[in-house]
Amino acid sequence: MIKPDAVANQHTGKIIDDILGAGFKIIAMKYVHLSDAMAEGFYAVHRERPFFKDLVSFMTSGPIVAAILEKDNAVEDFRKLIGATNPANAEEGTIRKKYAKSIDANAIHGSDSNENAEIEGNYFFSQFERF
Repeated sequence: MIKPDAVANQHTGKIIDDILGAGFKIIAMKYVHLSDAMAEGFYAVHRERPFFKDLVSFMTSGPIVAAILEKDNAVEDFRKLIGATNPANAEEGTIRKKYAKSIDANAIHGSDSNENAEIEGNYFFSQFERF
Protein backbone atom coordinates (compact mmCIF):
# COMPACT_ATOMS: atom_id res chain seq x y z
CA MET A 1 0.00 0.00 0.00
CA ILE A 2 1.32 3.42 -0.95
CA LYS A 3 0.40 5.61 2.01
CA PRO A 4 -1.22 9.07 2.02
CA ASP A 5 2.06 10.95 2.50
CA ALA A 6 3.64 9.44 -0.61
CA VAL A 7 0.48 9.97 -2.66
CA ALA A 8 0.23 13.61 -1.52
CA ASN A 9 3.90 14.19 -2.34
CA GLN A 10 3.38 12.81 -5.87
CA HIS A 11 5.66 9.81 -5.39
CA THR A 12 3.12 7.22 -6.55
CA GLY A 13 4.49 6.83 -10.07
CA LYS A 14 8.11 6.65 -8.90
CA ILE A 15 7.23 4.04 -6.28
CA ILE A 16 5.35 1.94 -8.83
CA ASP A 17 8.37 2.20 -11.16
CA ASP A 18 10.61 0.96 -8.31
CA ILE A 19 8.24 -1.95 -7.66
CA LEU A 20 8.08 -2.97 -11.32
CA GLY A 21 11.82 -2.48 -11.70
CA ALA A 22 12.37 -4.96 -8.87
CA GLY A 23 10.54 -7.63 -10.88
CA PHE A 24 7.11 -7.53 -9.27
CA LYS A 25 3.96 -7.99 -11.33
CA ILE A 26 0.90 -5.94 -10.35
CA ILE A 27 -2.11 -8.26 -10.09
CA ALA A 28 -4.57 -5.63 -8.83
CA MET A 29 -4.39 -1.96 -7.92
CA LYS A 30 -6.87 0.46 -6.37
CA TYR A 31 -6.78 4.19 -5.55
CA VAL A 32 -9.02 4.83 -2.55
CA HIS A 33 -9.55 7.29 0.28
CA LEU A 34 -9.99 5.19 3.41
CA SER A 35 -12.85 5.91 5.79
CA ASP A 36 -12.25 5.71 9.54
CA ALA A 37 -13.97 2.31 9.58
CA MET A 38 -11.79 0.97 6.75
CA ALA A 39 -8.55 2.15 8.38
CA GLU A 40 -9.64 0.86 11.80
CA GLY A 41 -10.47 -2.52 10.28
CA PHE A 42 -7.19 -2.79 8.40
CA TYR A 43 -5.13 -1.89 11.48
CA ALA A 44 -7.36 -3.69 14.02
CA VAL A 45 -4.34 -5.64 15.30
CA HIS A 46 -3.01 -2.34 16.69
CA ARG A 47 -6.31 -1.23 18.29
CA GLU A 48 -4.95 -1.34 21.87
CA ARG A 49 -1.69 0.42 21.04
CA PRO A 50 -1.25 4.07 22.04
CA PHE A 51 -0.57 5.14 18.43
CA PHE A 52 -3.77 3.61 16.99
CA LYS A 53 -5.83 6.82 16.79
CA ASP A 54 -2.95 8.72 15.19
CA LEU A 55 -2.42 5.88 12.71
CA VAL A 56 -6.08 5.90 11.70
CA SER A 57 -6.03 9.68 11.40
CA PHE A 58 -2.93 9.54 9.18
CA MET A 59 -4.28 6.74 6.99
CA THR A 60 -7.52 8.65 6.41
CA SER A 61 -5.77 11.96 5.71
CA GLY A 62 -5.66 11.35 1.95
CA PRO A 63 -5.94 8.64 -0.66
CA ILE A 64 -3.83 5.49 -0.71
CA VAL A 65 -2.93 3.06 -3.48
CA ALA A 66 -3.57 -0.55 -2.51
CA ALA A 67 -2.04 -3.29 -4.64
CA ILE A 68 -1.55 -7.01 -4.87
CA LEU A 69 1.88 -7.92 -6.18
CA GLU A 70 3.28 -11.18 -7.45
CA LYS A 71 6.83 -12.48 -7.58
CA ASP A 72 8.75 -15.50 -6.34
CA ASN A 73 9.66 -14.82 -2.70
CA ALA A 74 7.42 -11.74 -2.88
CA VAL A 75 7.05 -10.91 0.82
CA GLU A 76 10.75 -11.12 1.66
CA ASP A 77 11.83 -9.32 -1.52
CA PHE A 78 9.25 -6.57 -1.01
CA ARG A 79 10.34 -6.01 2.60
CA LYS A 80 13.91 -5.54 1.33
CA LEU A 81 12.72 -3.17 -1.40
CA ILE A 82 10.75 -0.93 0.97
CA GLY A 83 13.40 -0.76 3.71
CA ALA A 84 13.22 -0.27 7.46
CA THR A 85 10.07 1.23 8.99
CA ASN A 86 12.11 4.20 10.16
CA PRO A 87 13.51 5.80 6.98
CA ALA A 88 16.50 7.05 8.96
CA ASN A 89 17.50 3.39 9.37
CA ALA A 90 16.57 2.29 5.83
CA GLU A 91 19.27 1.25 3.39
CA GLU A 92 20.13 3.55 0.49
CA GLY A 93 17.99 2.93 -2.56
CA THR A 94 15.01 1.55 -0.65
CA ILE A 95 11.59 3.11 -1.13
CA ARG A 96 11.44 4.45 2.41
CA LYS A 97 14.93 5.94 2.21
CA LYS A 98 13.97 7.75 -1.01
CA TYR A 99 10.40 8.82 -0.30
CA ALA A 100 9.51 8.62 3.43
CA LYS A 101 9.70 11.58 5.78
CA SER A 102 9.48 9.89 9.18
CA ILE A 103 8.72 6.66 11.00
CA ASP A 104 5.04 7.69 10.97
CA ALA A 105 4.87 9.05 7.41
CA ASN A 106 6.88 6.21 5.94
CA ALA A 107 5.45 6.14 2.40
CA ILE A 108 4.53 2.48 2.04
CA HIS A 109 3.19 -0.61 3.77
CA GLY A 110 4.22 -4.15 2.99
CA SER A 111 2.84 -7.38 4.41
CA ASP A 112 5.13 -9.16 6.85
CA SER A 113 4.13 -12.74 5.97
CA ASN A 114 2.42 -14.71 3.22
CA GLU A 115 -0.55 -15.22 5.53
CA ASN A 116 -0.92 -11.48 6.19
CA ALA A 117 -0.46 -10.73 2.49
CA GLU A 118 -3.49 -12.94 1.77
CA ILE A 119 -5.55 -11.31 4.55
CA GLU A 120 -4.57 -7.77 3.51
CA GLY A 121 -5.16 -8.45 -0.19
CA ASN A 122 -8.59 -9.82 0.59
CA TYR A 123 -9.33 -6.73 2.69
CA PHE A 124 -9.08 -4.47 -0.35
CA PHE A 125 -9.88 -6.75 -3.30
CA SER A 126 -12.42 -9.41 -4.16
CA GLN A 127 -11.21 -12.36 -6.22
CA PHE A 128 -12.93 -10.83 -9.27
CA GLU A 129 -10.94 -7.59 -8.99
CA ARG A 130 -7.73 -9.57 -9.44
CA PHE A 131 -8.33 -10.36 -13.11
